[in-house]
Amino acid sequence: MWGISYWVFPIISSFCWLGMLLGLLIHWNVIGKPHYPSMDANQSIAYISDVGAEGLKPLFIAGSCVTTVFLDLSFLSERWLRHNGRLARNTTTMEKVLSGLSMLFALIGTAGLILLSIFDTLRHPKLHDIFLLLFIVGYVVSAIFICWEYQRLGIHFREHRILRASFWLKLTFILVEVVLAIAFAVTNFKDSYNAAAVLEWAVAFIFTFYVFSFFIDLLPAVRTKKSSKRFGSSGAETQMQMEEHDGAASERTLGANSEPRTANGVKDPRQAPLSM
Repeated sequence: MWGISYWVFPIISSFCWLGMLLGLLIHWNVIGKPHYPSMDANQSIAYISDVGAEGLKPLFIAGSCVTTVFLDLSFLSERWLRHNGRLARNTTTMEKVLSGLSMLFALIGTAGLILLSIFDTLRHPKLHDIFLLLFIVGYVVSAIFICWEYQRLGIHFREHRILRASFWLKLTFILVEVVLAIAFAVTNFKDSYNAAAVLEWAVAFIFTFYVFSFFIDLLPAVRTKKSSKRFGSSGAETQMQMEEHDGAASERTLGANSEPRTANGVKDPRQAPLSM
């Protein structure tokens, strides 16, 4: 049984973000894809900010706030759980510094997203662009630091494949989002607003998967509620370590049983080969 635990924070955050995006996109399509005042004359595809600056601005603000609050709770929970041995502990000061920097830039991204939803592109275009930059840079840099931290944790805790999985997920997010963000900036600068709008929606939807990836990070804490099963507890291994070791032992046993017995390096001819 998973039970209600810290993993609910990224679930709430990701579903809230996805729901808000779908709400804005579906609303714009259902009402006939109107040309908003904040859009360029040659633009036919609305930016997220164009839709969010009109009648659904309360949804845009509320969705941004709830998403970032629960995402920040995911960051704080991850730090607290590692400190208390509920997740793989940070083994070096460098790892703790990386964790702290990831939270700092996540807060910058949080401020950027909330403020850009309040200072909309119709009434405050310059401020909106500044806060949009803060949002993107804040969370991308935060992802770089947390990815770096997980890479170092994965070296120390090689038996925990979940750390490697999370590392590769976040690294993929960084690479994809950076490429798309650069393409968005270039197309926007060249006044290719329709292409830029498509890229902005893509960047936003992909952000959902990054938020959801923290579910993977926090889920192992369900197994370490008891102090005897925590990382670093004296005289005990965590449940995940035991499972990893048991799995490896089973593989070795199966491998040994499949080999024919030998005597002085010569196979026993009496042992019949295994038939399929």
